[in-house]
Amino acid sequence: MSIFYGLGSYSYIIVGLALFCGIHSYRRGTLGRWILWLLFLPVIGSLYYLFSEVLNNKSSFVKPTNYAPKVVASGATIRKLEEELRFTDTFANRIRLADAYLAGSQTDKAIDLYTASLTGAFSENEHVMQQLIVAYYEQQRYEEIIPLAKKLYKLPQFARSKSHLLYALALENLGQTEQSENEFKAMKGRYSNFEQRYQYGLFLMRAGRDDDAWHLFTDMLNEEQHLSPIERKTNRVWFSKTKDELRKISPAQKPA
Repeated sequence: MSIFYGLGSYSYIIVGLALFCGIHSYRRGTLGRWILWLLFLPVIGSLYYLFSEVLNNKSSFVKPTNYAPKVVASGATIRKLEEELRFTDTFANRIRLADAYLAGSQTDKAIDLYTASLTGAFSENEHVMQQLIVAYYEQQRYEEIIPLAKKLYKLPQFARSKSHLLYALALENLGQTEQSENEFKAMKGRYSNFEQRYQYGLFLMRAGRDDDAWHLFTDMLNEEQHLSPIERKTNRVWFSKTKDELRKISPAQKPA
């Protein structure tokens, strides 16, 4: 029997709301976390999703997926999570503690927990692999980023993720500049991906291609005026950094 039986025309509203939330979640790369809520508890799940991911996160429409830790990594928080893990050793508790370690710059401890957790059914857990990329990059362990990124590469959410950016930078640090530039180009979209494009501009400057960097930076700044106020606020830091870098390109180097 359908879960919508007896709801009449309201079922179309419920289905439409769940579809909206599902599409929005898919575009943000979080559908795996919400799919069961939206399928089996569509009313509660949709309302909960709207409140937590849309109303309380207005930048979610434009901000690239960022897999940096989102917990508050205070000493008290870490001690509490350590105690919870000692009491109940579960995958979820291990990852919560590892995320806190990473956010609190205890990177070695974070890596130990992440790698120990990649076993059995969780051997290719997306969140853990993305967090490991962040941790390895912080420790300049670039070679260890490559196999993780290749496992994640075909996932649609990887294209706009922090992990993809760190993968491109890792390739550059390993001397694979042509492949690195290909990854930067793959992240180069108009009116979006401003952090990735800013980093691409720095890549071009490091390669001595100031003219190309100048074009990229000016394109970004020209797009700023066409963005919504929320989009401009969300990406303010990248526009500011872009202006700073643009000033470093001497007038003689700028194209006529």
